[in-house]
Amino acid sequence: MSRTALAALLLGAALAAPAVASADTSLTAAGSTALLPLVKASAEAYQNQHNDLKISVTGGGSRVGITQVAAKAVDLGMSDILAKGYPDLVDHRVCVVGFSVLTHPGINVKNVSKKQLQDIFAGKITNWKDVGGADVKIVVINRPRSSGTRAVFTQTIMGDVPVSETGLTEDATGTVITAVRTTPGAISYAAFSGTKKFEGGHYTTVEGIAELSIDNVAPSEENVQTGKYPIWSYEHIYTNGVANKDESRFLAFIQSNSAIIHQLGYILFRDMKVNETDR
Repeated sequence: MSRTALAALLLGAALAAPAVASADTSLTAAGSTALLPLVKASAEAYQNQHNDLKISVTGGGSRVGITQVAAKAVDLGMSDILAKGYPDLVDHRVCVVGFSVLTHPGINVKNVSKKQLQDIFAGKITNWKDVGGADVKIVVINRPRSSGTRAVFTQTIMGDVPVSETGLTEDATGTVITAVRTTPGAISYAAFSGTKKFEGGHYTTVEGIAELSIDNVAPSEENVQTGKYPIWSYEHIYTNGVANKDESRFLAFIQSNSAIIHQLGYILFRDMKVNETDR
């Protein structure tokens, strides 16, 4: 979908919502960069109708979102993971997101096994020729420990296998994709909201990267929905205590706009055939 068409979609969604914000109010959100595109687009659309409500949205990672909302430094904490150990936080699940394992396209590898992927990120496999690809050194690009994306990757792929900390680290979806595009031999992991674009009625991979299948299962919306593809999570927005009027109405706006959720690479709850506990 073109930027013009998406802008029209966002504006239409906003105009359909009632003007309910109280005067001269503001909301702040921070956290998951995997969820950032959806919350930013929703904030823009919502403010088109509610011009007396200002919404500020920043990244920082899931753990930053959780700790900041717990400290009341922001109103909304965005996260790919559960906020364990924070009993005052209230969880508002907004959608599901898949995560791709992405590589520089020059490696000539389309599929790896889960065991090979574990060995790559553990530092045991260091050249792409060892998994059937080009004779190119593997450059692992990790996410920081504060990253919910890293937590999901660790839980679903690495398990008890420790991640090697000798590679590069990038702290946001956008910078990961740029780093993989520009680094021969690079591999990392990022949300579908960054690795895919929706055009012509279907998703394609963004330019300059490749997405790996895992055990011959492609990172697709359909494979996440059925549980065949393992790397996905619910996307959470936390409030400190029960959401107030402005918070709850903005959250409802995000959750209810199925077209925006779909166009930006996220998955609706109603389309899921499995739960996180089924993995």
